Amino acid sequence: MADIPRQAAHRTAKLASLPLGVAGRVAAGWGRRLTGQNADEINADVAAKTAEQLFAVLGQLKGGAMKFGQALSVFEAAVPDAMAGPYREALTKLQSAAPPMPISSVHRVLTEQLGTSWRTRFESFDDEPAASASIGQVHRAVWHDGREVAVKVQYPGADEALRSDLRQLMRFSRLFQSLAPGAEVKPLLEELQERMVEELDYRIEADNQRTFAKVFSGDERVVVPAVIASAPKVVVTEWVTGTPFSKIIAEGSQAERNLAGRLLAEFHFSTPAKVGLLHADPHPGNFMLLPDERLCVIDFGAVSRLPGGLPPTFGKMIRLALHDQSIELLELLREERFVQPGQELRAEDVLAYLAPFVDPARTETFHFTRRWLQRQAERVSDLSSPDFRTGRLLNLPPDYLLIHRVTLGATGILCQLDAEVATRDIIAEWQPGFAEAEA
Repeated sequence: MADIPRQAAHRTAKLASLPLGVAGRVAAGWGRRLTGQNADEINADVAAKTAEQLFAVLGQLKGGAMKFGQALSVFEAAVPDAMAGPYREALTKLQSAAPPMPISSVHRVLTEQLGTSWRTRFESFDDEPAASASIGQVHRAVWHDGREVAVKVQYPGADEALRSDLRQLMRFSRLFQSLAPGAEVKPLLEELQERMVEELDYRIEADNQRTFAKVFSGDERVVVPAVIASAPKVVVTEWVTGTPFSKIIAEGSQAERNLAGRLLAEFHFSTPAKVGLLHADPHPGNFMLLPDERLCVIDFGAVSRLPGGLPPTFGKMIRLALHDQSIELLELLREERFVQPGQELRAEDVLAYLAPFVDPARTETFHFTRRWLQRQAERVSDLSSPDFRTGRLLNLPPDYLLIHRVTLGATGILCQLDAEVATRDIIAEWQPGFAEAEA
């Protein structure tokens, strides 16, 4: 029996059940509204059941569908407060929990990847998984030299499942195109597909992690666990114990929240210059605060290769938006393909759309809150607003896809943390084009 549901028809049916389930609940909600029940309560109930179904399905499917869900999970902070409870619970669960694979499957993968005598490489191996990842699960063990290690084992069938999910997403490209008529949707999905398929080979992840670990060896603020051994479907790294960001989000003090937020922002903006790579999987499960107040970062399966550091385009965009230079901003967006040729947009509309997103760079210290993120989400998703119409006409060039997604994801975590961070100084130090554009 397959460890991940692999048959295309089965997986497609699972994914297709989501919009049907939502439609059914909305119809039922209308019926209850006609009988005089409170609209807000009905909406909250529909949201709760939708969240439950969505993340149950994505969690069961693992593969690309679960990765998609994990990418969404960092945007939990943008969900309106009335509906946030059930979403928060379902999303947080998805970040760290998925049905574990049978231990016989784990042992089979370890035998295939590390050889029949794999047990001799460990002093001990805990058969109970310590955590789950989108396409694998993590076991705690002790290496033969006494070091505590984390052993990530890929789910059998994950490669087939991921490719199947991505093929389904590609088939929906016309639908995505209708939602964003100003965007080049197909190359965007192709770039996403390419990056996600890379994650199937844990040797690539191990090489990425070795590169980060070498740069941050002995660093005062960041810890990246060393890689001990790797194979295509198994990677062994040092075990590090700390406080997960999910716990700080749930119950951390304001000092912990601010420290976690500052370290995350610094890591996000500085690594392209320091490492030539951007960690591209921002969700709370991949970050921990250590007792010595350093940031521990794990899971390097998704990275964006930026040998020249962050592109100066983003720095220039932030600076022009801060200074209300709408005409220059629109010119820059056209030059860099954020506005496609022939697409008519007014400079003042583009400025109105982008300006609120650069709020964190306006003041010496910015307080990232769920409410601020909710306002941005409401503003650009309100079908009747000018900002919604402007957003549909903007394009995201494929080479900016991961940077954009990671920045949004990191911002989502900062808002979940409710952190106060001196973002402007961090941007000024590490984002090319920001200071240079001042003149």
